Amino acid sequence: MLKKALTFSYDDGVRQDIRLIELFNKYGMKGTFNLNSGMMHPGTLWHYKDEVPVYRLEPHENLKTLYRGHEVAVHGVDHIRLSEASREETVHEVIDDKKALSEMFGYDICGMAYAYGAWKDENLDIIRNAGIRYSRAVKTTHSFDLWEGDMLVYQGTCHHGDADIFELAKQFIEMKPDKPQLFYIWGHSYEFDYGDDWGRMEELLKLLSGHDDILYGTNKEVFEYFGMI
Repeated sequence: MLKKALTFSYDDGVRQDIRLIELFNKYGMKGTFNLNSGMMHPGTLWHYKDEVPVYRLEPHENLKTLYRGHEVAVHGVDHIRLSEASREETVHEVIDDKKALSEMFGYDICGMAYAYGAWKDENLDIIRNAGIRYSRAVKTTHSFDLWEGDMLVYQGTCHHGDADIFELAKQFIEMKPDKPQLFYIWGHSYEFDYGDDWGRMEELLKLLSGHDDILYGTNKEVFEYFGMI
């Protein structure tokens, strides 16, 4: 059994995912992509930091082929803050998104990431009862140790824009652990268009790729491999 695993998580289902997936496939990486089923239409155009146009992917764009080999997960039908949602709104955001995405991609969706990283404890039972086995928030741990808390409030290692990410990557590559270690990186693919940061991401992927002591998997794959879900 391998003691190290690497996984990625990207939110919102946007056109920049196409370029990111090309890079993932080039370097043998796998990721989980968290989609909003109610926002897959042209009217959702917005601008990141008032500069970068962000277009949502649409169902007619052969999304099953695009995300093949990766994992699709829930991100809420309409990307609302679940920390401010009623129980009825939470049911709609989570259960209806799970149902729509499962039908669209042809398998049971079991993962999730919180829109804005926001949730509240009193509605976690809805998420759990919906068959969601893990859900990611946005706190940075800078740790590779396996998460020991509730998997419905999972916190990853770092955002891809973290100033220390290359140092963390080198540390992860060099370590010879005697217990399981997981490098979990998350973000939004449109962020790479701001400041033309694609080159930095490709440099990171190249550094992390091709190591025979690392399991490269989706969130679900690595969580199951280490017995976390």
